[in-house]
Amino acid sequence: RICTFWKDKSFTFVQLLEFFMKRIFLVGYMGAGKTTIGKVLSKMVGLTFIDLDYYIEGRFRKTVSQLFAERGEEGFRTIEHNLLHEVAEFEDVLISTGGGTPCFFDNMAFMRQQGTTIYLQVSVEELAKRLELGKQTRPVLKNRTGEALRAFIQESLAARSPFYEQAEIIFNTDSLMTDVDAKALSRDIIQLIK
Repeated sequence: RICTFWKDKSFTFVQLLEFFMKRIFLVGYMGAGKTTIGKVLSKMVGLTFIDLDYYIEGRFRKTVSQLFAERGEEGFRTIEHNLLHEVAEFEDVLISTGGGTPCFFDNMAFMRQQGTTIYLQVSVEELAKRLELGKQTRPVLKNRTGEALRAFIQESLAARSPFYEQAEIIFNTDSLMTDVDAKALSRDIIQLIK
């Protein structure tokens, strides 16, 4: 690939940099499939996968829930902002962000400047089904069930959607159910980012 670039004089310096320093950011609500699709997609396109929440947990040796409890949302969002800027310096990465990441500071604008942003969009109904099953691992959802859970998702998704919708690519993942679905959806995303 390098030789092809050097032989073709029509490429600008910026295009060469973009070729060698690829970054993809997945954004969307919790349960949208950012980690599931991110792992599959990163393998398919040869990028290193980074889950921002896990990166934060590794750095601080505490869970996101513990950091929220100790530092409050403002303290956590500052940590998240700083480490987003750190991982965005890495080359050839696919970064799965936390559900709230795009909604604070200048994070969404920053991600758009640093690489390709993809919003994994899911309907409220599908999110409610997915999150009902995994709510024990998500403290903000722990005591919500049925209609209360659906109402919470609808309200918070409405607040976050204006940020998510700033992504360059909006891709629906309602059909994500299995590993086979993750591979099929990832192939579809590859066609959009070519």
